Amino acid sequence: MSVEFAVVLPVVALVLTSLVSAVLVVDGIGRLQLAASTAARAFGRGDDDGGRAAIERIAPGAAVTVQRGADVVCVEASRGGSGPFAAVPLRATGCAADGGR
Repeated sequence: MSVEFAVVLPVVALVLTSLVSAVLVVDGIGRLQLAASTAARAFGRGDDDGGRAAIERIAPGAAVTVQRGADVVCVEASRGGSGPFAAVPLRATGCAADGGR
């Protein structure tokens, strides 16, 4: 019984670690999506400082790309994952009407 436990315990620890890391990745994507959409609305109103502050407050350390065109402002936020998934790039895009129209 103890031999089986000794063999299974590292596998259980690895699975639990992977599950927790996956939850952190999903949370990171959700934060990036919220930050991108909030920043897009701020940039659409002409509040560039507010847009950048929203990104830093909601998703610190995220790289931001702002694209304007055809009455639409789109913000793409990206950063790396965390834990074992640190090499996985996380990306989210949010768009809003430009000029509050």
